[in-house]
Amino acid sequence: MLEVSSCTKVSHFSLKMFASLLVVTLGLCYCRKDSNQTFLGIPQLIGPSKAVLGKIVVFKCVMPSHPKNESVLLQLIKKDNAKQLGEYTSLSGEAATFSLVTRLSYEGNLECWARAQNNSHIRPTVSRTHYLRVVEGVKEAHIVVLSGPVEFFQGQSLELLCEITAGNNVSYKWLQNGQLISPSPSLHLSDNRLFISRITSENTGDYTCTATDYYNQTVLSTSTSPDVEIKVKDVVSAPAISFTVLKEDSYNYSAVVTCESANGTRPVTFSLYNRTELVASVTSDNRKAIFKLPLVLDQYSGELQCNADNGAQAAHSQWLPLEVVSVGGPVTMHYDSDIGEHFAVIGLKLYCKVAKGSHPRYQWFLNKTLLRDRGSFYYVVDQPPEQSILLLSVGRSSAGTYRCQVSDSFDNTTAISSRKRYLDKEVLNRLPVLVVAVVFGCFTTLILLVSVCCCVGVVYNGGLKMERMTVAYEDELELCEYGEDAGVVRSARGGEFDQTSEASADEWPQIAEQKKTLEDETFEAL
Repeated sequence: MLEVSSCTKVSHFSLKMFASLLVVTLGLCYCRKDSNQTFLGIPQLIGPSKAVLGKIVVFKCVMPSHPKNESVLLQLIKKDNAKQLGEYTSLSGEAATFSLVTRLSYEGNLECWARAQNNSHIRPTVSRTHYLRVVEGVKEAHIVVLSGPVEFFQGQSLELLCEITAGNNVSYKWLQNGQLISPSPSLHLSDNRLFISRITSENTGDYTCTATDYYNQTVLSTSTSPDVEIKVKDVVSAPAISFTVLKEDSYNYSAVVTCESANGTRPVTFSLYNRTELVASVTSDNRKAIFKLPLVLDQYSGELQCNADNGAQAAHSQWLPLEVVSVGGPVTMHYDSDIGEHFAVIGLKLYCKVAKGSHPRYQWFLNKTLLRDRGSFYYVVDQPPEQSILLLSVGRSSAGTYRCQVSDSFDNTTAISSRKRYLDKEVLNRLPVLVVAVVFGCFTTLILLVSVCCCVGVVYNGGLKMERMTVAYEDELELCEYGEDAGVVRSARGGEFDQTSEASADEWPQIAEQKKTLEDETFEAL
């Protein structure tokens, strides 16, 4: 029984092992079969990289290997949105052909998808991407001014944009007055944009843009925009303000105020202010405006300012006091000389100035003749209200009596005259009495000083000589008193005082002997 049981167990184990081996074998066979069926290979998509909008373009999808007895579905897909552009069923490995009428939506990455139609165990495959560029012809180019109106002021920025109603992959060119525009430090070009950071009067002109499409290095289409006129206006300069006085009658006067700008595109609007109050405003086509205001003489009437505006930022003049001072006080006249060769006066510059007056009128007279502007020997230089200058060339024709007369420029009923001065060549070159007196006095003083010095010297030398004679006489008296040899003593005394003579070397022993003898005799006498 034990043996039978053992054999039964062995047979059951063998059956289980056989079944397992059968299952594994069948599974391997099935897997190998399934593996052979899933391999489709990578399809290859062939077609152009550029296509003109609206033209027919052909793509082919080729399968490198095709499963037997299987139909394969080939699809042309736009990768960006997974949109199908065409499909084809390949029964025996033939290539799929897709003919398309090009649209703008076709531009982008295209792919060919392949999958078995009747066998879900075969996995689909995808080709490499193929980029298609759709070229559209340019249409209706036009310029858009992004920075505002077409009138600009110097210093502002200008930005233009070239837009088209149709077209892609376009290149742009900009022209000013028909000439091609090139970039510069202040002018930038970027695609369809033109930007100028600070415009000047040179940027005034007609601007156009040209948009061009190229296909296979040839021009596909071109569109040129209509002209856009850009005007660059000059900013108005700060106006100058001044006024003159107008006499209406004996008691009424008016101030005629003038405001004028040297630069700026016209028209210009001028406004006159009396501090914060607007007095009047006018628009002028010649950059000049005139205002008339009532005026009281010798009375301060405030300050005026003129504003000028031509569309840009307004410009302001200086503040001008509105006050008229009548001419008064003395009129002074003096002159400077121009010196030529040999210190001769060849020209004069005469100055005339009045003590007070805000609007003086200066007039020069030679004798009784009024000198106006310029003549053969003179030239009048007016610098009101400070002074007036008369330039003279000294000669025979310029000799005479000169004077300066000052009156109010708006009223000549009262005039003030300077002192008269006679001028001619001889008078101008003659030394003044004061100069002669000073020179003569200095010369006389010098002579007196020299004379005094000489007298003092003579007196001093005489006294010195008398002193020497006195000393000599006293010495002689001394010698007589002691019975000395006067000749020897005089010789010795003379040797003491004579500093200009010197004894030679051979005379020294004899002099020493005489000196010793003289001392011995003196001693014996004592």
